[in-house]
Formats: sequence, structure tokens, C-alpha cells
Amino acid sequence: MVVSVAYDYSEQFADFLIMNLQELNYLAQDQLKEELMKCCGSSAWVDKMLASAPFKSSADLFQKADTIWSETTELDWFEAFSHHPKIGDLKSLEQKFASTSKLAGNEQAAVNSASQKTLEQLAGGNEAYEQKFGFIFIVCATGKSAEEMLELLNARIHNTRETELQIAAIEQGKITRLRLEKLLS
Repeated sequence: MVVSVAYDYSEQFADFLIMNLQELNYLAQDQLKEELMKCCGSSAWVDKMLASAPFKSSADLFQKADTIWSETTELDWFEAFSHHPKIGDLKSLEQKFASTSKLAGNEQAAVNSASQKTLEQLAGGNEAYEQKFGFIFIVCATGKSAEEMLELLNARIHNTRETELQIAAIEQGKITRLRLEKLLS
């Protein structure tokens, strides 16, 4: 029998919520929800993850996260996408998405060193992509240069909406996994 006791770690982790699995499992429900929302903005995904806690191991956490994500709907995907800044929109990244900055930090780091021309092309490409598909360009940006992301955007804009939605959902899954790994590092 597993006994779960909710502790309030808010003061201990107020500025730097990176923890081990045991600490994650002992977070109060509202705190766990807040941390999971930073990993994935889908409330359905978060609710199902909350119902799956406590997690036996990090592998269990990751497996449940992947399984639950694979069971989400398009509406859940759109909700998750809405929690991301546009690639290259550094102002939005700093302001609107400050709550996820610790986990999302450096995901778009390569954009900081991009040329003005590349940034303008990303902005224009993002606008065209969003007009065509109805949602922002989602890519797991970690480890990619601004030029690589621009190439991906330019290649993916020729996809059908159905294909692109599937690719974006896969990319969201990758982002969620990386953020969960950062949370536990």
C-alpha cells in the first residue's frame, strides 16, 4: 500500500523548481499541476498525469507522459500549442511565457545569435504557416540553429494540414519529454 502525503515545497523550490522524482511525487496537487503545465499546456494531459501520480520511477513518469499524450485529441494539441511562443519571437518568449522559462530555457537559444535576415524570415514564415494551418509552427528547437528551424519551417509549410498537425503533435511530445527531463535533473 502506497501512502501519499502532500508537502508544500513552494518555499524550498520557489525560485528553482528542479527536483528529483520523490520530491515531485510529494508535491501538493496544485503544485504538481503547475509544474506539469509548464511541461505541456494541455489541461487534459495534465489532469491525466495528475491521476497517474505518484510515479514509480522516472521511466514510469516518461512512459505515462508519452502514453497519455498519444491519447489526446486535436483540441488538446491546440491547447498545448497555444502555450508556446512563435519560433524566433524572443520578446514573446520573455514576456508571455515567463512561467515556463526555466524549463523552456535554451530551447530557442540559437535564435539569439541569428542574423536579422534569418529572424525576419522566421517571422514571415511563422505568419504564413499560422495563416495556412491555423496554429503556430511547433518544433522541438533544442539543439537546432535558427537556420535549421527556418529550413524545417520552409519544408513543412508545403505539407497538408493533416500531415502538419500530426508532425506538430509529435514535436510537442518531444518538447514535453525534454521539459520533464529538465524538471527532474
